[in-house]
Amino acid sequence: MRLDKYLKVSRIIKRRTVANDACDAARVSVNGKPAKASYDVKVGDIIEIPFGARTLKVEVLRVADNVRKDDAVGLYREVQ
Repeated sequence: MRLDKYLKVSRIIKRRTVANDACDAARVSVNGKPAKASYDVKVGDIIEIPFGARTLKVEVLRVADNVRKDDAVGLYREVQ
C-alpha cells in the first residue's frame, strides 16, 4: 500500500492529499530516510512525522485497505 494511503487509512493524517503534500515536502521519513508518497509500506517499517514540537514515531503492525475508525489504531503502535 502507498505511504500516503496508509497514513490516511490508519488516521495518522486525516486526508490523503495532506499526507501526499507532507511526503512531497520530505516531512515524512520511513526507516530514517525521507519517503515519497508512492513508497510501499510494509509491516515493521518505522514512520516518523514531525507535528510542531513533537515527532510522532510509529511502527507498522498491519496493512489493510479498509478499516473502521475503531480498528485504525490496531494498524500501528507508537514507538518512543
